[in-house]
Amino acid sequence: MKRVGLGVLIVLGLGALALFAFQKPIGNALFERAVAQAVGVDRLGDFGDGLHLGLCGTGSPMPNLERAGPCNIVIAGDQVFAVDIGEGGNEVINTMGISSGDLDGLFLTHFHSDHIDGLGPLMLFHWTRGTATAPLPVYGPTGVEAIVEGFNAAYATDDTYRIAHHGEGVVPASGGGGEAQPFTFEGASATVFEKDGLSVTAFAVDHDPVRPAVGYRFDYKGRSLCISGDAARSANLEAACKDVDILVHDALQPAMVEEMRAAMEARGQTNAAKIFHDIQDYHASPEEAAESASAAEARMLVLSHLVPPLPMRYLYPAFLGDAESRYNGPIVVGEDGMVFTLPPGGTAIERSRMM
Repeated sequence: MKRVGLGVLIVLGLGALALFAFQKPIGNALFERAVAQAVGVDRLGDFGDGLHLGLCGTGSPMPNLERAGPCNIVIAGDQVFAVDIGEGGNEVINTMGISSGDLDGLFLTHFHSDHIDGLGPLMLFHWTRGTATAPLPVYGPTGVEAIVEGFNAAYATDDTYRIAHHGEGVVPASGGGGEAQPFTFEGASATVFEKDGLSVTAFAVDHDPVRPAVGYRFDYKGRSLCISGDAARSANLEAACKDVDILVHDALQPAMVEEMRAAMEARGQTNAAKIFHDIQDYHASPEEAAESASAAEARMLVLSHLVPPLPMRYLYPAFLGDAESRYNGPIVVGEDGMVFTLPPGGTAIERSRMM
């Protein structure tokens, strides 16, 4: 037995020595393999006709290395849109194998920093990766003009560097930045986009004191999904999202956030404690999101914009609280890279991952 044990140690030692001695060629081989498998791969062709949802950011302003800021990808036939673009969202989109150059536009739910702070990289990639000849259309309620103008101004100098370095053939001067597409509507909701069978409805949500604040409903070939943006529970959201296949709803677990608030208070961090107190009144809890999904008769509830950060799946039951008792359908705690496919003319919801 001792000889066998010694032999195993010798083999392991020789193996480790070989790995060290041949680190450079092994590293080159691994890199070449990764390039062949991932770099420049466009997975949009893998999607069949239908309505598809990709989660490109399920986090919040709280630091979380596992989740980008709020970001969703909606694919309807040949059309591709992002809904909100939090920090890191553009990285996740491209890591999922979807080129930002393929985007037909961006919809913003509201103008909180964590829903827009990834706009600069998104506009840059839309331009440079897609050789865009026109700016990225950015749809949103009144006020979106100032947001887009500000980002355009911030990136204007960088744009000149790109053109000088790569040339007009790669980065046409007319294609940089974004172009605001503001909309207004009277009442509770309105159709704000229609093309090639896709209809996008904006509806007012309760995120006071943040106004305007909207959610979006996407309808395509008999399938539908809603994205709440940031919202407390409201009857208007439930009415606008009636009978959708998927409701994507923000979620904040008050019991967890209150525990964090108390810890900050005990450490003398009174300003941070005040913020943690304040944020509890303009986000739905997982239980309230479940009640909304039940009232809307949605087929699936996907929770996103998760507060607080959840570094491990083991915490999901504690985060959900009593949500599962308030809604009979499936509840998914969103993770970056998740994809949901809604084939036309049916009720199936297919799930996969692209990260």
